[in-house]
Amino acid sequence: MNNNENYTIRNEQTEDQWNVEDLTRRAFWNLYVPGCSEHYLVHVMRNHPDFIPELNFVLEKDNRIIGSVMYTKAKLVDEENHEKQILTFGPLSIHPDFQRQGYGKVLLEYSFEKAKRMSYDVIVIFGNPDNYVSRGFKSCKKFDICREENFYPSAMLVKELTEGCLEKKKWRYIDSEVYHIVENGKEKEKFDLNFEKMEKKFQTSQEEFYIHSHSKII
Repeated sequence: MNNNENYTIRNEQTEDQWNVEDLTRRAFWNLYVPGCSEHYLVHVMRNHPDFIPELNFVLEKDNRIIGSVMYTKAKLVDEENHEKQILTFGPLSIHPDFQRQGYGKVLLEYSFEKAKRMSYDVIVIFGNPDNYVSRGFKSCKKFDICREENFYPSAMLVKELTEGCLEKKKWRYIDSEVYHIVENGKEKEKFDLNFEKMEKKFQTSQEEFYIHSHSKII
């Protein structure tokens, strides 16, 4: 991306919400499964107590929203049941016409800086390592952060916003329950009727996602 290119990153406003949901749907359609549910997650997330409005950003170019990222609270729990509040983000959405052009990178870097100013020091996500290692994310195994007892998902990635802030402990990651609310299939299907009809189909990225999401590091 040209460093002199004009774009704006700002907080999402109420009048942006449908456009962000439509953008998210187009960004994720058929990517991980036939169809998608990420736009419904966006819709539900805004009203959940773990949602962080200050870290809800859109990227605008030529008066058009082409990118969005949303954050929620999450936590790490050590072996003595001490909790550490951290962040997770997702969905990170870039319109298909603008993907692989650097907009996701600038949107993430902007949000990282804002999160750090709010005194957050750790981000944990589930994602394709190919997309996030270059953004400073590392395997959860390197920080001894598991999902369940001794289960280290290959797709669980960790970024320290403040280097060295994770003490040499064993941690268990717990995300927001909002990511599980959207598993209600009937509500997702009903919500999807508000948008342009699009064909659900299989593509190879779905198999790649299945492999990443079901594999673990020993």
